[in-house]
Amino acid sequence: MFAKRRRAGTNEQNKVKPVSYGLVWVLTLGIGACTTLKPVLPDPTTIGNLIVQGVPEIPDALVERMQQYRNTRSARLLGWLPEGLLISTRFAQTGQLHRVRSPLGAREQVTFFDEPVTRAYVPPSADVNGFVYARDIGGSEFYQLFWFDWQTGQSRLLTDGKSRYTGVVWANGADRFAYTTTERDGRHWDIHIQDLEGNLSIALETDSGAWGAIDWAPGDDRLLVDRYLSINESYLYELDLTTATLTPLLDESIKASIGPARYNVDGSGVYFTSDLGAEFMRLHYLDLDTRRIEVLTAEIPWNVEGITLSGDGEHLAFTINEGGYSRLHVWHLPDHTPLALSELPRGAIFGLQFSPDGRHLGLGINRSTAPADIYSLDIVERTTTRWTRSEVGGLDPQGLTEPELVSYPTFDTVDGRPREIPAFIYRPQGDGPHPVLINIHGGPEGQSRPYFSASVQYFVNELGIAVIAPNVRGSNGYGKSYLQLDNGYLREDSVKDIGSLLDWIATDSTLDADRVAVMGGSYGGYMVLASMTHYSDRLAAGIERVGISNFVTFLKNTQQYRRDLRRAEYGDERIPQMKAHLENISPLNHVDRITKPLMISQGFNDPRVPASESVQILEALQEANVPVWYVLAMDEGHGFSKKVNADYNAAATVMFLNRYLLK
Repeated sequence: MFAKRRRAGTNEQNKVKPVSYGLVWVLTLGIGACTTLKPVLPDPTTIGNLIVQGVPEIPDALVERMQQYRNTRSARLLGWLPEGLLISTRFAQTGQLHRVRSPLGAREQVTFFDEPVTRAYVPPSADVNGFVYARDIGGSEFYQLFWFDWQTGQSRLLTDGKSRYTGVVWANGADRFAYTTTERDGRHWDIHIQDLEGNLSIALETDSGAWGAIDWAPGDDRLLVDRYLSINESYLYELDLTTATLTPLLDESIKASIGPARYNVDGSGVYFTSDLGAEFMRLHYLDLDTRRIEVLTAEIPWNVEGITLSGDGEHLAFTINEGGYSRLHVWHLPDHTPLALSELPRGAIFGLQFSPDGRHLGLGINRSTAPADIYSLDIVERTTTRWTRSEVGGLDPQGLTEPELVSYPTFDTVDGRPREIPAFIYRPQGDGPHPVLINIHGGPEGQSRPYFSASVQYFVNELGIAVIAPNVRGSNGYGKSYLQLDNGYLREDSVKDIGSLLDWIATDSTLDADRVAVMGGSYGGYMVLASMTHYSDRLAAGIERVGISNFVTFLKNTQQYRRDLRRAEYGDERIPQMKAHLENISPLNHVDRITKPLMISQGFNDPRVPASESVQILEALQEANVPVWYVLAMDEGHGFSKKVNADYNAAATVMFLNRYLLK
């Protein structure tokens, strides 16, 4: 199995070197991609690792007041340890790994890096004295894998220091693990298997799509793997590691989306989620001998999300996404009898993991009025235990704002009635009319959910701004037909949903239709720019973060391992008709329509939406004499993960809203 290659172990100090940079506009966008841009900031200001333009000096009083909100933290479950849990949380500038030995016990920090560490993979055996974790440099997302040794507290680099490694899945015997890498050519997603001595086997080389290992069969002789082409199209396979045979488990002529999948306890069947023959992601069971597929959640009109099975094979847990809120289900196997569960806080549930003995189910819960925390359910006693209590900066949780789930009519119809767009609205106290901030999610296949946001709570409770988070067409969670309503040539229909939201705001006497701003990141950043080109006369300002300004240049410069995946969503710019369409809907080509102030934030090392996207819209706005504030973080990627950068950007955002929305 491991005869093909050996990768020498490397001490942690021999880690991948960070990207060097200076105050020049040469954007080194990872392996094999470089775009040189002429200078556009005549008088940039350097603040730490930030380069800013147009942002006034931030008053100390504002920084001090915001710290109560900015010093909140959250927790994420990464694995069960022989004694307690491994979690990620932040106490300094970045999220790091911590051990919690007992419920509500001390969070003992394990890693201490300048770069965040939020992904770790704990082996399924107490005899293995360590774990694998992933870390990148500067937000580049070229994650390297490291081995952490509990006995020495030292880390050892397991990978080549320059390629991208993701999706670690441990074998049941805990002697090896599988992962996905672009090591071969920087483009294709191959699956490798490696042990802790560095012995490496290339299990699968691929030619298209995003591939990943999902689960090992009980005998560790087979792997479940999936091939992702788009959110609407993916395929499930079984890889025989003895014969190197790849076998499709479902009819490849049927286009469907495949979600999480797990072998049953003896490897004779597979539980998986899919929208096969349905609108929503349903839970299925596939018998590998007969190939018979049984639909297990046909009566539930919502997406099944995470699924996990206990190691003893006696229980299956899964969550349902009901309009953004999660509902947990646990079934006894093999009869699929539902268990009565103790009540959990209402919110979004993530990170389901059974303890090694199968008795406890660990999970995280993120609520709109509380940061994510970790809980466990005792399957036998039906009791709930809280493991972490994340700080909220001294804020009174009772004073934080719960969103209201609403819907508003948009421009088209369904079955002769106006289509309804779901949205969460966070309302300030008082009768208003309140200024409004429309907060648009990314993806575009994302979904606004009732997650805790320190910024949203500050906007609502300190600035008196009503925040509305719409799930415009193309959002996940509302069926695959809704998901596909913005694909290809339909892209701007989602922008029209923002226009309809502006109409709806004007009908609500508690909201001020004359004071509305839009905010969003990534694809949400494109939506901000597009909204500004279509509705500048109805908007006061826009806040765009790591957003797409031109689809053609974006597709040209995004990292090559994700380029075809984005073409599946946005359209293939190599086709002349589609290229013309993409140019026509790109905000960069309609800057003359943007007449209101804009704030732009960008990470220099962003592999998804390259920094050139923000530079070119910044330059065009400056030439058009549109007021623009710009924050460029030289040590960040697709968003700001370091507290000092995020804090500055948050304070600058508040100042921007004060000047242009609250005037």
